[in-house]
Amino acid sequence: EFTTIVPGYQKFIEWQITILKESGKIIQGSHPVGWCPKDQNPVSQHDTMGDVEPKIDDKNFLVKFKFGEFIFPVTTLRPETIFGVTNLWVNPNVTYKKVSVDNETWIVSEECVKKIEFFEKEVKIIGDIEGSEIIGKYATVLHNNQEIPILEAEFVEPGMGTGLVMSVPAHAPKDYQALMDLKAKNHELASKIEPIPIIVTPGYDAYPGKQICEKLGVSNQTDEKLEEATKELYLKEFTDGKLNEKCEQFNNEKVQYGRDKVRAWLQENNHLEKFPVLENSPVHCRCGAECVVKILNNQWFLNYGDEEWKELARNCFDEMSILPNKITTEFKEVIDWLHERACARQQGLGTKLPWDKDWIVESLSDSVIYMAYYTISRFVNDGTLKPENLTKEFFDHILLGKGDISLAVSTSKLSEDVIETVKKEFEYFYPVDSRHSGRDLVQNHLSFFVLNHVAIFEKKLWPQEIVVNGSVMMDGAKMSKSMGNIIPLRTAIKDHGADPIRLAIISSAELLQDADFNMESVYGIQNKLESLLEECSNLKASEIGDWEAEDRWILSRTQGRIAQITEAVEKMRLREGLQDILFSFESDLSWYAKRVEAKGRDNVSGILHHINSARVAMLSPFAPHIAEEMWEKLGYTDLASKSAWPEFSKENIDATSIQSEELLKSTVDDIVNILKITKITPQKIVIYVNSDEFKSKVYRKILGIMVGGQNNMGVVMKELIADPQTTDAKKMPDYIQKVIKDLHSESEEIKKMKLESDSFDEKEFLSSELSSMGKKEFGVEITVYSESDSDIYDPKGKARHARPFKPAILIE
Repeated sequence: EFTTIVPGYQKFIEWQITILKESGKIIQGSHPVGWCPKDQNPVSQHDTMGDVEPKIDDKNFLVKFKFGEFIFPVTTLRPETIFGVTNLWVNPNVTYKKVSVDNETWIVSEECVKKIEFFEKEVKIIGDIEGSEIIGKYATVLHNNQEIPILEAEFVEPGMGTGLVMSVPAHAPKDYQALMDLKAKNHELASKIEPIPIIVTPGYDAYPGKQICEKLGVSNQTDEKLEEATKELYLKEFTDGKLNEKCEQFNNEKVQYGRDKVRAWLQENNHLEKFPVLENSPVHCRCGAECVVKILNNQWFLNYGDEEWKELARNCFDEMSILPNKITTEFKEVIDWLHERACARQQGLGTKLPWDKDWIVESLSDSVIYMAYYTISRFVNDGTLKPENLTKEFFDHILLGKGDISLAVSTSKLSEDVIETVKKEFEYFYPVDSRHSGRDLVQNHLSFFVLNHVAIFEKKLWPQEIVVNGSVMMDGAKMSKSMGNIIPLRTAIKDHGADPIRLAIISSAELLQDADFNMESVYGIQNKLESLLEECSNLKASEIGDWEAEDRWILSRTQGRIAQITEAVEKMRLREGLQDILFSFESDLSWYAKRVEAKGRDNVSGILHHINSARVAMLSPFAPHIAEEMWEKLGYTDLASKSAWPEFSKENIDATSIQSEELLKSTVDDIVNILKITKITPQKIVIYVNSDEFKSKVYRKILGIMVGGQNNMGVVMKELIADPQTTDAKKMPDYIQKVIKDLHSESEEIKKMKLESDSFDEKEFLSSELSSMGKKEFGVEITVYSESDSDIYDPKGKARHARPFKPAILIE
């Protein structure tokens, strides 16, 4: 046992930090760091509330625009889009500051002033200006002296960047939508603005900002879907996009390479400078102060940005075991974005830098290879080793196998026997076989653990395995004795039983996720299990007899559920499997109950017994105690735990039954929705099903295209026209759009099933099954026509709107 301030451990840290400096891994310079303005110290995860690592985005830039005697600095992650700027956005409700910054006068938000004060600049506020005073005026783009208007926008936040935003509506979904919102109000200046396309990207037209907003159905500039649109488009343009001729000398450059070239060009002309920000703000120091980004001069840094060092770490990750395996990608992403990290501070507890006693090694840098000290600490604790014995030559020989033992003996004043004993202890335990820790430490401690090991130790001593897990939460909060939110397991089991506790934990999270345990979940699961137990008590095994349509459907659905649950459990997606057992079955059984009740059937106990037997058998590994009770209630004399896991058989799935039942459900839902909207009491309900062969042919063609992964209207239309059998579909764009919408609402499973199976007679099925459902659900007879029937009753011409699997409906 030891702490990081005991003399023996401090000797170990002095050795570690010296090795890193001698190998060029520690450098001195000016870099942005997370900073506590109150404590006047760099901060990392262990210095902040909630253990949040301050994440610095140093790819954020400040582009300058001229506004009379002032400069409008605007932050951007995409400096290459300067060629597509059409206007600036300003919040009319914000009071901006006129600020002297070095040799320029800027207009920025008050929040921005507080940021740039930490950027080693001379900053002085000289006045205020209202956002409303700026709107309607013009700013100048510095690289081409183009004047652009300044417009108002709701999404501009004073705390983000400088409180001003440059608008690139051709390529920024938020800018495009804000511009459209103003145009919709007949805004004079906005109505004159047209987007300027500057990036060519495969899969998008010249105006991808517009295209993706329309694709996702964005309604206005506050629509949450804009975040998804922005993320998708920015990534696609970065990876696949090329700059066009409007980008002057950067024409035909790939965006991912051209970005840096444009940035350098703007920087050379004093039109751009770096503006590092906290990517995950707000982050608070444990003292309570909000952390900022500070440019530190003459600070000591671990050069985690060194590409050779990164490559060693990548090699280590490639060869070691990481569980769960998918977390490997996160580790590699962390290695990719890691850069210089402050490794020393001037206040607090810790080990002084051996070469600069004014600095103290910070708390994460001194705790990444401490497991090596574990092998030595017992000798320190029992007095065999004293701090003065722990010389650099001693550690070099013990931990690195360097230098002759005589050198270690002469500097440490220890005997050869003692040194050999300590060395054998280290060699017995090293390398680290398995390191277990939380997912929140992937981006810092665990990655630093690997980086420091590969920098200091030879390959055979690199870590062998990392296991990453989530945390256990209680009602959304971290479990803590100080918060009084810990429930002893023994007490919980005594009060609620083992099964509800097990299921509440499993159902709260998948692997890697934080398990948010709460008592409401326990009560809900307890009630669910009791309900299922009662249901099993009322069922008897019996011959199923002749199957009706709903029987074929429920038995096919059960086969599908077995397949889903089996796959989930095999892949350790236990939460998903449990949710299907407890709740997805209920959805199917609820519809089945409605169907048999409408027909007045009382002969379905055998079918329900068959379904619940499979369900309980799959529940048994999750809730073994109550599953045995259910198994006994179902009439079995052996144990559920010894029963075979239900087997999935594709041959037992009736694809036609599933499709036809989906048609029936959607038709009933459509009738219910129409009645809800119109608020009428039906006297007559008429259903019209499609019988147009060409519409059916087009439908199946679209179905195949969408199953193949395409759902864009333009792509679908292009493929329809290219096929001689469906080329006339170009005359019916409205129909095609509606079919695409219909299919969008269906699961991939249903779409594939439709494609792989033959069509069926919709009229025959609905005529048969709606006769009982109509009376039960709506109190009237439902008549079904094919749109080509000669005796059709169609006073309002509804029949022509029928589509495959989407009948037209008339209610009188």
